[in-house]
Amino acid sequence: MKDEKWKTYLGWILFTEAVGGLSGWLTRDGTKYFNEFVRKPPLSPPGIVFPVVWAVLYLLMGIGAARVYLSPVSRARSRSLYLYLVQLAFNFCWSLIFFNFRAYGFALLWLAALWLLILGMVTAFGEVDSLASRLQIPYLLWVSFAAYLNAGVWILNR
Repeated sequence: MKDEKWKTYLGWILFTEAVGGLSGWLTRDGTKYFNEFVRKPPLSPPGIVFPVVWAVLYLLMGIGAARVYLSPVSRARSRSLYLYLVQLAFNFCWSLIFFNFRAYGFALLWLAALWLLILGMVTAFGEVDSLASRLQIPYLLWVSFAAYLNAGVWILNR
C-alpha cells in the first residue's frame, strides 16, 4: 500500500480513537461512580470489557472511514463521511449524558438516535465500499447491546 494510503488510514484511526479517548477521559469520574454505585442489569460485563471493546470498535470505525475517504469523490462518499462524523459526535455525547449527567432515560433516547445514525452510516458506507460497511456491523451490534444495558440501568436506578 502506498505511503499516502497508510497516512490516511492512520489519520482516520487516530482521529476516531482520540474522540473515544477524550470521551473516556471526560467521563472517568462518572464511570468510577457508575462501576461502584449503580445497579446493573443481568449480562452486564465487567468494567474492563468496555474500554477494550471500544478501542477495537473505534479501530474498525476508523478503517471504514478511511476506506470511504479513499474512494472516488462522489455524493455518496460525502454523505457517508458526513454521517460518520455526526454519529461519532452522538457517540461522544452519549457517554457524557449517561456517565456524567446520569440521565439514563434521556441517554436511552440519545442512544436510539445514535443507533439510527449508525444504521444510516452502514447503509451509506455500503453504497461506497462494502467492506467499510461490513466493518461497522460489530459497532451496530454493540450499540444494540448497550441499549439493553442502558434500559436496564434506567429501570433499576429510578
